Amino acid sequence: LNFYIMPLQLPITTYGMDVLRKTTKPVEKIDNKIIELIDNMFYTMINAYGIGLAAPQVNSDLSICLVDISCIDEYKDVKPLILINPVILDSHGESTKDEGCLSIPDVRGEITRPDKIFLKYNDFDMNEVKIEIDGFLSRVAQHEIDHLHGKLFVDYLSKESMSKVKSQLRKIQKRKVETDYPLYED
Repeated sequence: LNFYIMPLQLPITTYGMDVLRKTTKPVEKIDNKIIELIDNMFYTMINAYGIGLAAPQVNSDLSICLVDISCIDEYKDVKPLILINPVILDSHGESTKDEGCLSIPDVRGEITRPDKIFLKYNDFDMNEVKIEIDGFLSRVAQHEIDHLHGKLFVDYLSKESMSKVKSQLRKIQKRKVETDYPLYED
């Protein structure tokens, strides 16, 4: 008997919540719970107009993140990535670009990251995959992988930039922020 369960839009955790500062646990095996989590994460990301989402952002402590930049016209042919237990093995170059995060609504900042990364992760059969990615895809993947290690994009801001967003961050911490997507209430 095969039946499809409609994915759920999960509430997103926000700046100041402990789960966003913890290192995630590796996924040992793919089971129905993992598949359901990934389905729900995709659904949540798309409905929040995100281009990446990490498990801690939906209050999970597993090492899983998604990257899907195909909603942007110039990247419409780029296949989504499901990264299970990802590790950045090497990086090259660097660029500075504006970043934001679903867990830190309405805050943006100029962040410098490597241009190109060499990455290993597990696929759905728990096979190890190694790929090299660059440009915008690489930037989004790095942002999401950071979430798996308790690191947020605001951690890269200069002291000057951080002082400009401090009051916004305090509002988010106090849950005094409005979004078009549900936020996690702890």
